[in-house]
Amino acid sequence: VCIVQKRDTKKMYAMKYMNKQKCIERDEVRNVFRELQIMQGLEHPFLVNLWYSFQDEEDMFMVVDLLLGGDLRYHLQQNVHFNEATVKLYICELALSLDYLQRYHIIHRDIKPDNILLDEHGHVHITDFNIATIVKGSEKASSMAGTKPYMAPEVFQAFMDGGPGYSYPVDWWSLGITAYELLRGWRPYEIHSATPIDEILNMFKIERVHYSSAWCKGMIALLKKLLTKDPECRLSSLADIQSSPYLADVNWDAVLEKAVTPGFVP
Repeated sequence: VCIVQKRDTKKMYAMKYMNKQKCIERDEVRNVFRELQIMQGLEHPFLVNLWYSFQDEEDMFMVVDLLLGGDLRYHLQQNVHFNEATVKLYICELALSLDYLQRYHIIHRDIKPDNILLDEHGHVHITDFNIATIVKGSEKASSMAGTKPYMAPEVFQAFMDGGPGYSYPVDWWSLGITAYELLRGWRPYEIHSATPIDEILNMFKIERVHYSSAWCKGMIALLKKLLTKDPECRLSSLADIQSSPYLADVNWDAVLEKAVTPGFVP
């Protein structure tokens, strides 16, 4: 990735470039094209938007929003303490972007701190659409995709016993895990990339999530509804989120216009 400037407007962008030969060798061609195909039609204040794409003999180039605030994983590793007000705003901003993706039939499938970038004011932007998928109508997805610690129970279930598949609620589960991790510094379940799937499903069955007694009741209630194991009962739409008592005081138009100042400025 490098920083570039458009000559006529002087606007700065980030440019991602990928060697075609390497993409072929690593069998990443389908993912790259899928990412381009999905991003081409999207534009939203809380996404990393794609503005231009082109190629030469050797490389493919993607010109996207330049976000200089680092990703949330980096800030977690720097031991940044994210307070409740900050995380509350992140949840609202991310809910608006997930709702937008849902309107375009897109499941991101990899919502996690590593894929959430901050701009210089501290607003969040979702990036990395290379394992996103498009579902039409009442269709479900069924392939195993994502990052294990952030994947919803029904994704593992579909893989293990060919369950009914999964849909948009998986992204809202990942949002819950992410919000919990930002507040606490660790995740609610001890799951790693090497943890066997049957063990993970067993964990979901028998372990209870512990919520910090320092958090306000409203935040705990919201996280519990995002981390509901049954996707049918999980908060999984903007309307669901907006009806949460904890967010009753949110001015959603102001959030969308980035008029609400984030509590953490990178």
